[in-house]
Amino acid sequence: MPGKILVTGASGFIASHCILDLLQHGYEVRGTVRDRNRAKQVRDVLVEHHEGAAEMEFAITDLTSTSGWTDAIEGCDGVFHIASPVPTIQPKDASEVIEPARQGTLNVLSAAQTVGIKRVVLTSSVAAVMGSKKISEQIYTSDDWSDPEDPDLTPYAASKTIAEKVAWDFVDQNLKQGTSLTELATINPGLVLGPALEADYGSSLEVLYKLLTGGIPLVPRIGFEIVDVRDVAALHRLAFEHPEAAGKRFLCGAGFRWFIEVAQLLHKEFPDYKKIPLRLMPNVLAKVFAIFIKELGSIINDLDTVKKMDCAPALDIGWRPRSPEEAIIDGGKSLVDLGVL
Repeated sequence: MPGKILVTGASGFIASHCILDLLQHGYEVRGTVRDRNRAKQVRDVLVEHHEGAAEMEFAITDLTSTSGWTDAIEGCDGVFHIASPVPTIQPKDASEVIEPARQGTLNVLSAAQTVGIKRVVLTSSVAAVMGSKKISEQIYTSDDWSDPEDPDLTPYAASKTIAEKVAWDFVDQNLKQGTSLTELATINPGLVLGPALEADYGSSLEVLYKLLTGGIPLVPRIGFEIVDVRDVAALHRLAFEHPEAAGKRFLCGAGFRWFIEVAQLLHKEFPDYKKIPLRLMPNVLAKVFAIFIKELGSIINDLDTVKKMDCAPALDIGWRPRSPEEAIIDGGKSLVDLGVL
């Protein structure tokens, strides 16, 4: 099975772990970055974890440009399209994240079709599944979709929904025309934690950073399905390898945890960090804080809401995730070891 995979957005949190997982399973990898200088930094980080990264190729591309993608994909056997804006703070102008996500997806799929790539694995999100409705205890499946026209949907959630819908529409339209050569599978993870590989850890581990540093004085009554980044990477590979994965959405989470449970675990595992909050924030106060703490503002609609995912399709192709606790602890440890805290 191993061949060469193009991984877009190679410097990202999920993408870098996908690269390591592919290398560990005998694949060659070509990564895309926007800045040529970033390629060396990415290679230097990855080679500390797998010597095969020293042989990695890089292509310079931009999500909003149609040029360069065909050359980037030429000679590859598959594509993991992961690159997409992931803002820590939601922009006022939603198009800042929606357009790069939408256009980038179309650019990659069009180039993959031109080259003759059989399968593209697209990194989507549970944000494209659950929407903004406050429905507690619902178990979401791959049949569920967020509504991109929902005014309460964050720009990020709208961008992931629109990009994924555009991808499925692209494949379906070409299939109807008899011109489709490319299969699609999507990965829809919950809150992605686990070990950062460099101090520039992006937005995924922001919740751990905020808790460990006391960035919020009290813990809001919010929780999410948590999944380890290493398991998200493994699921990308499984979705590429398994014939039956074509045409499917793979929701992935290892279990729902309240943020107060995350804080309590961090307090136990990292006793030297005395600022970890251990008291719950009243909902009224959380709504006030959301005005000033922009990261909180983007998730305030999820107060007191338990949203779970049906991950059976992922399990059916051999996916076996770590526990949320391992993802939390290893994520926190990486922030300590990298000197972020």
